[in-house]
Amino acid sequence: MAIGALTPPQAESAPREVLIEFPDNRLLIDLCGEYDRNLAEIERKLSVQILRRGNQLAIMGEAASQAQAVEVLNALYHRLEGGRAVEAGDVDRELRMGNAEDSARDGDQLEMFKGGPIEIKTRKKLVEPRTDAQKAYVQSLFNNELAFGIGPAGTGKTYLAVAVGVSMFIGGHVDRIILSRPAVEAGEKLGYLPGDMKEKVDPYMQPLYDALNDFLPGKQLAKLIEEKRIEIAPLAFMRGRTLANAFVVLDEAQNATTMQMKMFLTRLGEGSRMVITGDRSQVDLPRGMPSGLADAERLLKTVGGISFNYFTSKDVVRHPLVAAIIEAYEADV
Repeated sequence: MAIGALTPPQAESAPREVLIEFPDNRLLIDLCGEYDRNLAEIERKLSVQILRRGNQLAIMGEAASQAQAVEVLNALYHRLEGGRAVEAGDVDRELRMGNAEDSARDGDQLEMFKGGPIEIKTRKKLVEPRTDAQKAYVQSLFNNELAFGIGPAGTGKTYLAVAVGVSMFIGGHVDRIILSRPAVEAGEKLGYLPGDMKEKVDPYMQPLYDALNDFLPGKQLAKLIEEKRIEIAPLAFMRGRTLANAFVVLDEAQNATTMQMKMFLTRLGEGSRMVITGDRSQVDLPRGMPSGLADAERLLKTVGGISFNYFTSKDVVRHPLVAAIIEAYEADV
């Protein structure tokens, strides 16, 4: 485990320095990243300077920033000691959340997390929330039968929901995964699409396929879709169904009408969990037609057993410019 210690008092003109020592030099190399890119990211975000001296890292900067850098570096090194890799997303998560937990949580993921680390296990990767809002959202997905995730693009609403669905599926907590979204064009008329029904609607569903491909091997995913244990379908196809023992996600819910939203919510069956995700700023419904997401939020806010989780531009985990773009548009409203 790394140890942070202040160096002896230095001349007033010299920058204040904190040294951290890492016992395993091989892990230190992984901690620094290729061409020290992990250190460079920490330097950029915390406005510190980090220099490597043998198996030590020297941190220079403001005291508060140094302390945070020590926490981040120790958390990442501990991750490596546990046999896990450190990637750009892991560095970003530690920088955003701080106070990284020292040990992985044991036991069933359906139990309360009690503040411990949250990991979503899928067939292809381990998914970890990267912001406090994402962590609270994942907790609510495991703890509530109906949860809403509302916020701008790039905040992981759908991605995390699908990851939790896959985790619960492979853990035997649900028998099926059902993913849906309204087949609404984003401000442009695409006309009639060629092919059979699946080929016509698949372009609208592609983001859901992309998420599934991140969590399940291709052959297994294709087999599960063929067996209808995983279904991806437009919202209109949900009418008349009772979705029992399933993990159900409605994506882009801001484009559902009030009647469609009521229809979808009343599909919830025994042993199922339902997640509704949407972005109130990207409604593509005809002018004057109210969004079913807004109505559901207004009507269900006080209903017990339903959680509402909100994201802001600070929770964007795509390219940093995405957050800046969202903030610019919000400022112009």
